[in-house]
Formats: sequence, C-alpha cells, structure tokens
Amino acid sequence: MMEYLDRLPLIFVILACLTLGLAPFTPEPHIWKKLNMLAAGSLSKPVDIFDFFFYAWPWLLLLAKLAHMAAVK
Repeated sequence: MMEYLDRLPLIFVILACLTLGLAPFTPEPHIWKKLNMLAAGSLSKPVDIFDFFFYAWPWLLLLAKLAHMAAVK
C-alpha cells in the first residue's frame, strides 16, 4: 500500500479532491451534506452511506498521502 502512495502523484490526489470531492459545487458540496447528515445521525440509508464513501475517498486518500509523506521525512 505504501508503495502505491509513493507512486501516486500528489497533484492527481489534489485534483480528485477538488473535482469529485467537492462535486456538485452548488448549492453545497455533496460531501458537506453527507457530513452534516452524519453529525445529525440521519445517515442511515444505504444509498446515503454509499454516497458518503464515494465522495469521501479522495479526501481520505489525500490524508493518507500527506500522512505518509510526513512519516517518511
């Protein structure tokens, strides 16, 4: 897994966060809506949980990449 993170360009991960991670841009990003649902305790439908992980994976990948880069230095 760490070799994959090393080979993955940081710019690709950032672009994934800015496009898929924040889509749709108006009226609010989908991930923000799902995080609000999670905080309110209303994230219970399977489709909502799928949406949450679908829009969260770029952000999770960015966190993993940055954490790995910090640990290597």
